[in-house]
Amino acid sequence: MVHESPDRTDVVFDDERVVVNAGVMLAVTLGRRLGIEALVDRAVKLGDRPGASRPGRKVLSLVHAMLLGADSIDDCELLRAGNTEAVLGHRAMAPSTLGSFLRSFTFGHVRQLDRVLGLALARAWQAGAGPGKERLVVDLDSFVGEVHGHAKQGAGYGYTGALGYHPLLATRADTSEVLHVRQRKGQANTQRGALRFVEELIARVRRAGASGQILIRADSGFWNKKVIARLGEQGVLYSIGVRLQKAVSARIAAIPDEDWQPVCDYPDSGVCELAETTLAEQRLIVRRVHLHAQEGQTELFTYWRHHAFITNRKEAIHEVDREHRQHAQVELVIRDLKAQALAHFPSGSFSANSAWTVIACLAHNLSRWTGLLGLADPTPRAAATLRRWLFSLPGRLTSSGRRLTLHLPARWPWQEAFVEALTRIRALPAAA
Repeated sequence: MVHESPDRTDVVFDDERVVVNAGVMLAVTLGRRLGIEALVDRAVKLGDRPGASRPGRKVLSLVHAMLLGADSIDDCELLRAGNTEAVLGHRAMAPSTLGSFLRSFTFGHVRQLDRVLGLALARAWQAGAGPGKERLVVDLDSFVGEVHGHAKQGAGYGYTGALGYHPLLATRADTSEVLHVRQRKGQANTQRGALRFVEELIARVRRAGASGQILIRADSGFWNKKVIARLGEQGVLYSIGVRLQKAVSARIAAIPDEDWQPVCDYPDSGVCELAETTLAEQRLIVRRVHLHAQEGQTELFTYWRHHAFITNRKEAIHEVDREHRQHAQVELVIRDLKAQALAHFPSGSFSANSAWTVIACLAHNLSRWTGLLGLADPTPRAAATLRRWLFSLPGRLTSSGRRLTLHLPARWPWQEAFVEALTRIRALPAAA
C-alpha cells in the first residue's frame, strides 16, 4: 500500500467532536470522587473581589490544564478545543477570567487554598493512597523557581543567582506527593518560616491519617535548633544535614582513623567511608568521599569531601546513611513541577503566583493519585510519562440513545493501563 504524501493532505480545523486530551477524564473522574470542586467552593471566599463566584470551577480549569502541560494562563485555552469540555464535567473558564481570579488572591486567600490541598490529601489517603500505620518518610527542601521579566512582585536573586521565588516544599518519599508547600520571596533565607512550615506539615499528615512513625529528611537549610527541638517534642524521627562550621569540622577531625567504615555499595571510581560522633549531644553521622587519582599520577595530599548530618535514629550507621542519601529524590518532584506549571509564574502579583503554586501542587498530586489509586503498579512515574501514557490521549465523542461514547485510538500502547485506571477510579466511593 502506498501512502499519500503529506504534501497532498488538506488541513481543516472543523471537527467539533474531537476531544483533544481525552485521557484527562481519568483525573477528572478522580477529582469528582474526591469532591475537589466542593472543597474549594467551601474554603475559598474572595468576597466581592473579581472572579469570586464559583472558585472551584476556576481551580479545576487550572488543574486540568496543568495536568496537560500548561505553564501559563493562556495555555488553559486548550481545554476549549474541539469537544474537550464535554469530558471535564464543568465549563472550561477563559484565560482572562482565570487571570482575574488569581489576581484577587491575598495572603489569607492563599492560606484558604492551601487548606484545600490538605483536605484533598486526607480524602485521597482515606481512599487508599495513604500510609496508614506504616512509616511515612517526608523530604523537606527549598528551590528557586525562576521568573522571566522584572515586573514580578517579590521576585529576587537567591543563592543560585537567578531571579525567582524561593518556595518551601515537603514531599512523600515513596509516592512523590506534595504534602505541603509555601511560596516565599526570592531573597528569603533558606530557614525563613521553616519552624511554622514543619509544625503545619506534621499536623496535616496526622489529620490526613498518617498514624505510624514519621521520618523527616532534609538538607542543611533546615538545620535549626527550634525545628529540631519541635521534631523531638512531636516524636518525629529526623536526619538533617549540617554545615561544616568550625565546631562541626573539629568534631569530624577528632574521629580516629580506625573508626571509619567502608561503604561497600559505592562505585569503584572512588572510596566512601562512614563514621559517627556527637555534636551537642546529638548523633552526628559523617560520610567522607575520596576520588581516586588519575592513572599514572600520585597524590601529594589526600583530599576527602565530608558530608555530615544529625539524627535521632538508633539504627545501624549504614542503614541510616543509606536512607538519608535517598533524600535527593525530592529533586525529582521539583523537576516535575518545573516541567509543568512552575516553569513560569504567570502574574506580576506575588499572591497570585502563590495561589498558582498551590494549584500546581494540587494538579501534581491529582496525577500521582491517578497512578496510586488507578494502577496496580504503584511505581511513581514522571509527570511527562503519565501525560504521554494516559492524559494526552486523543478521542472523539459520539452520542446515541442519550448515551455518550468516547472513541479512543485503536492499538494505543497503554490501553490496558487506561482501562484499569478508569475501572478502579470509578469504583471509588464519592466524597460526602
